[in-house]
Amino acid sequence: MEAAAATFTGHQRSSSFSLRCPSLNFLRLRRIFDLFDKNGDGMITIEEISQALSLLGLEADFSDLEFTIKSHIMPGSSGLSFEDFVSLHQSLDSSFFGYDNIASEEEAANDIGDQARMRQEESDLSEAFKVFDEDGDGYISAHELQVVLRKLGLPEAKEIDRIHQMITSVDRNQDGRVDFFEFKDMMRSVLVRS
Repeated sequence: MEAAAATFTGHQRSSSFSLRCPSLNFLRLRRIFDLFDKNGDGMITIEEISQALSLLGLEADFSDLEFTIKSHIMPGSSGLSFEDFVSLHQSLDSSFFGYDNIASEEEAANDIGDQARMRQEESDLSEAFKVFDEDGDGYISAHELQVVLRKLGLPEAKEIDRIHQMITSVDRNQDGRVDFFEFKDMMRSVLVRS
């Protein structure tokens, strides 16, 4: 299991692997699961995970990947359900990055006040924003959004008009790009709805 995770993570301990805000982390995991579930059957097969990792430039040895994932697939199932996927994520998080999600979520609930949680949420949103803001200019352009959507294998990446609609839907100052505050408002509205 360690070999497979090391193969496809390829990183040292990373604070961005697990977002510290539980609601953002859950939302992120759900979106990743939905992206990996190419046929929409509510299950992720080892082949779908392997394909998704390849699209993201994270090459993994298939047999190592299979060994790691099979221990999280319920008997009689063809792949990982969302709950199995969360279990796999928590296992990898704990084994390779030294996090104990349950303990850290309880600590966050007990030890960190509202202001500290808000600062952490802001930090997590900033990390997420940087994924899209590839040139670091403080804005997400249509091109940058298209690059990320293409890396994720999403069909919207081929439709520049659709990408411009996505930008326009959150671009309050109508400058044709999304700044951090617009991104933050959009993400918070997504969290409130879910």
